[in-house]
Amino acid sequence: MTVTSARAPRRRDALSRQRIVEAAIELLDADGESGLTVRALTSRLSTGRGAIYHHVAGVDDLLAAAADDVIRAATERTADGTDPTTAIRDLSLAIFDALDAHPWVGTQLAREPLQPAVLRIWKSIAVQLQGLGIDGSARSDAGAALASYIFGSAAQFAAGARRSSDEAKRQNYLDALASAWTERDDDQVVRDAASHLRDHDDRKQFMAGIDIFLKGIT
Repeated sequence: MTVTSARAPRRRDALSRQRIVEAAIELLDADGESGLTVRALTSRLSTGRGAIYHHVAGVDDLLAAAADDVIRAATERTADGTDPTTAIRDLSLAIFDALDAHPWVGTQLAREPLQPAVLRIWKSIAVQLQGLGIDGSARSDAGAALASYIFGSAAQFAAGARRSSDEAKRQNYLDALASAWTERDDDQVVRDAASHLRDHDDRKQFMAGIDIFLKGIT
């Protein structure tokens, strides 16, 4: 009698680079860069290291891909047909909100200028500047200025207790910072700035800077 052994059905590999990137974003949002390890990914995705490395080169590759995924979603929020000035405001605000929701992205953007997310931001800005009739070296200069402002703000917003979702802790931080400024320098200019710190709103200040930039180029 012939005995036919039953084979276990081959598991369909549903793992993809995009799924790995999504899992990486979840880990980064929960625990920051220290939480993104291959071990943590294999546990979250119930897979092996080999399957992970089949899709990504390593943690650095994954960080860049995760940042690009977040920035891509932000840049795609600008509606087609929007006038360039409004589009730049919408784009800048979308990037700010993305960095606020995913603070690790700010650190990543400041780390490596050749990564896809940086190019994506630069191109999104340049397209709108072109729509404003700014060409040649002027567009390059204006784009560099705006990108530097966004990246510099990103680095600031990525750090510090002022980003705390706990409003009381955030207010305590701002109060302490304002007090420290006036204790170190009692010049009226410093005192005026410190008084505004207590009611500081990162989002409003960021957009005020964008508006100053737009007034300068239009």
